Amino acid sequence: MGVTESTDHRSVRWLSVLVVSGSGFLWVARVALAMLVAIVITGSVVRLTGSGLGCVDWPQCNEERFVDVSSGHAAIEQVNRLFTGLVALAVIVALGTSLLMRPRSLRLVGLSLGLVLGVIAQVVIGGIVVLTGLHPSSNMLHFLVSVVLVSCARLLSWETRLFVGKTRPFVASAALRSWSALVSVSIVATIVFGTIVTASGPHAGDENAPRFGYELSDVVRFHGVFAWLTAFLLLYGIWRTRSSWIGIRRNLERLLAVFVAQIFLGYLQYFSGVPTQLVAIHIALSMGVVISATDVVWRCWRSPRINARLRAPVGL
Repeated sequence: MGVTESTDHRSVRWLSVLVVSGSGFLWVARVALAMLVAIVITGSVVRLTGSGLGCVDWPQCNEERFVDVSSGHAAIEQVNRLFTGLVALAVIVALGTSLLMRPRSLRLVGLSLGLVLGVIAQVVIGGIVVLTGLHPSSNMLHFLVSVVLVSCARLLSWETRLFVGKTRPFVASAALRSWSALVSVSIVATIVFGTIVTASGPHAGDENAPRFGYELSDVVRFHGVFAWLTAFLLLYGIWRTRSSWIGIRRNLERLLAVFVAQIFLGYLQYFSGVPTQLVAIHIALSMGVVISATDVVWRCWRSPRINARLRAPVGL
């Protein structure tokens, strides 16, 4: 009897060690978000340095070597590939710790699983990018999936904060939700046309990489139209926060600030001949737009009633 009780006690002790608190998981979610943003930046370095075909094969670098750093372009591409492993580790840890939380949240588990599946998809798309010789369509898809992953990781952080009681849902009016939907569509269109601009411009990842046959000035014009439309929608939102939308004013101010900076950088890089340094900053700031936009949309659409239902414990 004593042996059984001792064994049960050790089992309970080990289980208690494995349990993850909500506050602990919040740090895991933040690390996953940081890694997903970082891989976008390292990917932009690959493209802007013309190192997209530094490794001409996949998953190995080339026919002779799995890992090859014999040239500058190969080294840059290889580091980016190896960094993908760290990103994969971060999202796998997020999924594992979401399963160890007590009480467990199905929403957090689902978002964490989505990150893992998204990173797996990115690995496959990355291989397609290389094997198609940096075709602009595959490059666009690669970046857009990264945008979705960063947004999901930010949602994971918000949902964790909500789950542990560090924030409260905002009760948004129907008008505010409709406005946020318009902003979302406009930002998505801006980002998509931004990828078309890149796919039509000089920074395709390699000087011999294919480009779209669009006139650069034409796609830049469409990109700019949606950027200005978004800016005016955000200004309207700021104006409305003076009276009825006060609860999201701070989120809107952050989104407007980073978006105006993006517009300024966009014009600056276009009229200065699209220098790589400005393009790199533009890509990095685009992740700020994605994160800030996700904040606004989450605040506008997250229902307090859904939160109350999902905070109920789900198993052990």
